[in-house]
Amino acid sequence: MGEVIITFKIMPEDLDVNLNNIEKEVKELLEKYGQVGKVEKEKIAFGLEALKVIFIMNESKGSADFLEDNMRNIDGVQSVEITDVRRAIG
Repeated sequence: MGEVIITFKIMPEDLDVNLNNIEKEVKELLEKYGQVGKVEKEKIAFGLEALKVIFIMNESKGSADFLEDNMRNIDGVQSVEITDVRRAIG
């Protein structure tokens, strides 16, 4: 089986949430199931930023919904959305 590249958008609860702490916990969780490719901060509005996480996982592990659910349980996270799923080529 091949690999899939999944992009998550993680929204913090408010402006006061430390995105670096969320990023650290997200990486620790995801590294158990695959490889974290890239993490970016994306400006939303009025100083609010979201984390955009690109993650590579073997498709034999199935759906990434369980990862989405686990990330929602991280302190300071309001929502998690899978914004893109692609099959890796090469």
